Amino acid sequence: MPVREEELKHLKGLLLQMAGLVETSIRDSIRSLTERDSGLANQVIKQDHKINTYDVKIDEECIRLLALKQPMGKDLRFITTAMKITTDLERIADNSVNIAERALELNEEPILKPYVDIPRMREVTQGMIRDAIDAFVNEDKGLALDVIMRDDEVDDLNSMVLKDLIFLMTQDPSTVYRAMKISYVSKYLERIADHATNIAEMVIYMVEGKIIRHMTPDEIEI
Repeated sequence: MPVREEELKHLKGLLLQMAGLVETSIRDSIRSLTERDSGLANQVIKQDHKINTYDVKIDEECIRLLALKQPMGKDLRFITTAMKITTDLERIADNSVNIAERALELNEEPILKPYVDIPRMREVTQGMIRDAIDAFVNEDKGLALDVIMRDDEVDDLNSMVLKDLIFLMTQDPSTVYRAMKISYVSKYLERIADHATNIAEMVIYMVEGKIIRHMTPDEIEI
């Protein structure tokens, strides 16, 4: 029995709802840091269980479709891709929780320096996630490749943040605690971008049936 279009739409809907919660989690975790809003940080941490619930719900729906429908070809790739995407989304949410926890610590300390590159990293990574999910829903391999190309921008911003923090720590040892916590935030955002890249790579596999993991952007031909 083939998978019905309504069942695939339902699965897409669940994944979009989960992705929306994840985007909010990223945005609010960084806001809790830049606006020194510990209440918002606690909210990010408390809301994580909702994302975990979607992770389980989507996996259960995918397993049901695989077991009862025994899909083949494109439908099979769609369902298995959805399962993998939820894993990355859940890990993105975990990194947002980590950022919120660092915000709680940093909000108790004097501001080390204005946050400039961190909000920019959040903007790029959140856009990568949004576009990667849009690429999945619309089967847009071009948009997926664009997401992959943006990962270098986040890596560059992460390097800039770390370079600035190392300079501050060498100039004034009293900044080490705060600088290290900020470096963790930058690293969490860099990991989030990596997960968005994973999603984009899986979209290309879904559309093309081609595994591009471990390839450089120049090696990818779609």
